Amino acid sequence: MEDEFNKDILEEITEKFEDVTLPDGVQFIDGGTAAPTNFFPLYTEYDWKKLIVIDVVEFDAEPGTVDVFDPNVMQKGKYDNPHGMTVENPLQEISQKCEVVIVGCKPAEIPTPDVDMGLTEPVEKAVPKAIDIILKEIGVK
Repeated sequence: MEDEFNKDILEEITEKFEDVTLPDGVQFIDGGTAAPTNFFPLYTEYDWKKLIVIDVVEFDAEPGTVDVFDPNVMQKGKYDNPHGMTVENPLQEISQKCEVVIVGCKPAEIPTPDVDMGLTEPVEKAVPKAIDIILKEIGVK
């Protein structure tokens, strides 16, 4: 269910800031489910200052809880993408060149191998808090 968490946030941020000038160099990009292989390697080609990853993260909390994580101190296996791709190692590599922040939400469910689209109620309610954290991270709030 929670596969759309990052997309819902991206859509709300984009709508909220249609008429607002963002700080220089800030871009909102949907890396998609293949971000570890298609998007993360781009850090070698660009001068990124900060990478903010928005996704569901398995951690000891109630579903819908939002927190900020550092990929270098995350417990191994806590941030494996629901599609089976490990993302900790690529994010740790990127963090050697720029700051990496993971804004993660505890999922209520991630059905595998099939992924249902949409959000459960607790995760949907967490979207505004995640947006506030992201805006603080980019210096807008």
